[in-house]
Amino acid sequence: MPPASSSSAAGHAPTARCPPCGAVPGQRGGPGTEVTKRLLGRAPSTAPARWRPAAPEELGALEAPNMAWRCWAHAWGPRQHRLTVLLEQRQGFRRARPRSEEPPAVTAAEARPGPPDRRRSLCPPPPPPSRAGRPSARRLVKPFLFAVGFTGSAFGSAAIWQYESLKSRVQSYFEAARADWFDKMRPQKRGDFRKQVNSWWNSLTEGQRTVTGIIAANVFVFCLWRLPGMRRFMFTYFTSDPSSRALCSPMLLSTFSHFSLFHMAANMYVLWSFSSSIVSLLGCEQFLAVYLSAGVISTFVSYVAKMATGRFEPSLGASGAIMTVLAAVCTKMPEAKLAIIFLPMFTFTAGSALKAIIAFDSAGLALGWRLFDHAAHLGGALFGMWYVTYGHELIWKNREPLVKAWHEMRTKNTGKGGGGRSN
Repeated sequence: MPPASSSSAAGHAPTARCPPCGAVPGQRGGPGTEVTKRLLGRAPSTAPARWRPAAPEELGALEAPNMAWRCWAHAWGPRQHRLTVLLEQRQGFRRARPRSEEPPAVTAAEARPGPPDRRRSLCPPPPPPSRAGRPSARRLVKPFLFAVGFTGSAFGSAAIWQYESLKSRVQSYFEAARADWFDKMRPQKRGDFRKQVNSWWNSLTEGQRTVTGIIAANVFVFCLWRLPGMRRFMFTYFTSDPSSRALCSPMLLSTFSHFSLFHMAANMYVLWSFSSSIVSLLGCEQFLAVYLSAGVISTFVSYVAKMATGRFEPSLGASGAIMTVLAAVCTKMPEAKLAIIFLPMFTFTAGSALKAIIAFDSAGLALGWRLFDHAAHLGGALFGMWYVTYGHELIWKNREPLVKAWHEMRTKNTGKGGGGRSN
């Protein structure tokens, strides 16, 4: 039996606890012990969470080192515990599902043609392909026959139109003189809008008046591209592609088609600038025949290049026909001075400009550049050079038999009509 004095003295003594964590030396199952075991890799204790007061006999001098270790573990334990919880949350994210090999289904909204790409806004985005595989080279037979037939019809119609225009000028000469006499006798109206329009129209050159209709047609087709309901129709008939369903009509219609405002403005500016020179060189009727034929021929050259390279992309624009006009003027007047609208201080000869353009388009066709239809540009330039050198003598100079046949047919029809009226 221990002495009573010592027992009673110990019973009144306060319980020794750790100041930082409140742990009792010799106690098992406290928070310090549990954190210590977790840090040492052992299983957590199953002791109850509540602490019991320590008996005096459990206190000893050998428990001081253990108490210090438990206090240190309890002070640093919550940080490790928060780090563990953070890591467990990161590892608890759901893994991404592997991508399926099958392509996603295309909805109706995605199938519609979207807005054009800003990097290549010269041509609209193509619709979903309707043909499978590479088209055969026999598809070029119909475009070739159409190009030949349309070119012959264009020059024949131009020859007849020139005959009719000359005849109407002779007949309307006296009518114009009589109209001028009546205008002098009639009081003049001031501020008449129609008179102002007529005066502006008469101030234009013959070439500018001729290309005004072409520019108006290009503007009208450009407005059709802005209508969403016309998009599929415009793709079918106003873009040229040898793999398309329509082959012949786009060869002519794509000459008046522009999707980009800058593309149309640049082409129409060049056409307006060279209109006076080309019309004075060829005449109004012959110029229109050359312009329309150049659009069809340049598109056919583009068809051939696309079939040879296997790059089937829709093309549109009047660049091929305008290259014919540019090449014809530069070939006939190689020493003429030209300048760029943005750099008017730099001038160069027309012959040098033509050589630079042909070199640029040749490099683009050989290297596979896709910003422009370089094959159509080359086809138009070569056709313009050939026509002013040889074609004018071969085609336009030999129009006399056709004009005579048309004159005889008109005379017979006029004679039959006059005989019937005399009887």
